Amino acid sequence: MHIEVLVDVKTTLGEGPLWDVEEERLYWIDSFDGRIFRCTADGREVRAWDVPQKIGSMCLRRSGGAIIALARGFHVLDFKTGDVTLIHDPEPGKPNNRLNDGKVDKAGRFVAGSMDTMEEGPNGALYSLAPDFTATTVDTGIIVSNGPCWSPDGRTFYFSDTWSGEISAYEYDQKTGRASNKRTFCTRPDDGGGFDGATVDAEGCLWSAQVYVGKIVRYRPDGGIERVVEMPVKKVTSVMFGGPDLDILFVTSMAKPPLPRFPGDGVLRGSLFAIHDLGVRGVPEPRFAG
Repeated sequence: MHIEVLVDVKTTLGEGPLWDVEEERLYWIDSFDGRIFRCTADGREVRAWDVPQKIGSMCLRRSGGAIIALARGFHVLDFKTGDVTLIHDPEPGKPNNRLNDGKVDKAGRFVAGSMDTMEEGPNGALYSLAPDFTATTVDTGIIVSNGPCWSPDGRTFYFSDTWSGEISAYEYDQKTGRASNKRTFCTRPDDGGGFDGATVDAEGCLWSAQVYVGKIVRYRPDGGIERVVEMPVKKVTSVMFGGPDLDILFVTSMAKPPLPRFPGDGVLRGSLFAIHDLGVRGVPEPRFAG
């Protein structure tokens, strides 16, 4: 295994690495600066788009362009023109919230949650945006929504409220998008860190970015720890397998903590990393069906 800095763009809050198997390109975002980046698997051909608000997550559409979860709702992004169009704001009465992490299920829904910007109150919720642009609520009472992903068969949905100290697993119905029978999948020590972005590999193991403690942890399907990867920065934020063979783990990080109580980092802060030779492959990320 070896870790390299793939692109050093010093993202204030790098998040959401997304490998698209059709384009063979990696996308990632700077949540605080409102920017989307794209590059090749080896870090070349870097391109960026600005968006008008803080951005929590994004997904690509089968019909072209992207769906982006901005601070104030779900929007459509046209990559060619840069135009951003509002679809739906699920929380118009909660100005202290913003949308955060999201992923696409196998049926083509975009599932994304919101968060309390002070990371204190359970004011957030988890939403599902259907291909016809209707939005439904999946769960409520969340402080910081993070790490949505599914088992390879799509029947288990994983999700974390960062400061709950646990990753939850739900039974997931791909036909309806309903998540039920929530249970604790795994927990982590009270060491100042939290569960952030996550992905699942082809063997059904979950990889979790553990923010503020600089670790990537691989959990077996039974919730046990299979391995721990120590990163060169503390503020790692999210993970995604990509590359032509889906065997490179891309890792985002933040250059500046969102609140003063969180730790700083060294010169590699805010970099996009690539981890090679893990001996594991990921699964293709679906596109939004709308």
